[in-house]
Amino acid sequence: MEPTENKNKDNFFSDQVAKKEKRKLKALSEKDGAWLGLAMVGMVGWSVVAPALVGAALGLWLDKTHPQSFSWTLTLLFAGIISGSVVAWYWVAKEDKEMHDNKEVNNV
Repeated sequence: MEPTENKNKDNFFSDQVAKKEKRKLKALSEKDGAWLGLAMVGMVGWSVVAPALVGAALGLWLDKTHPQSFSWTLTLLFAGIISGSVVAWYWVAKEDKEMHDNKEVNNV
């Protein structure tokens, strides 16, 4: 089911409608979309939260077993947030590159 493109370039409106119809048909045929966006948000969230929680738990244990003048909990929580953010940044950059590569392949 492919929309017909208008060969007459004088009819701007028809060309715009054909482009939008083609884009909508492509979006319907792809299984990705809104669910992919929600999955990406979940993945980014968990990739930051999981290391932060592990760092906080390890910090609590270290504060109880090996007390120092500084807080292990805050230090390792901060380290977990930083490492999780780096992982999330890497993952989002990789997904963005794949989406742009797929877009270029589909447009050619």
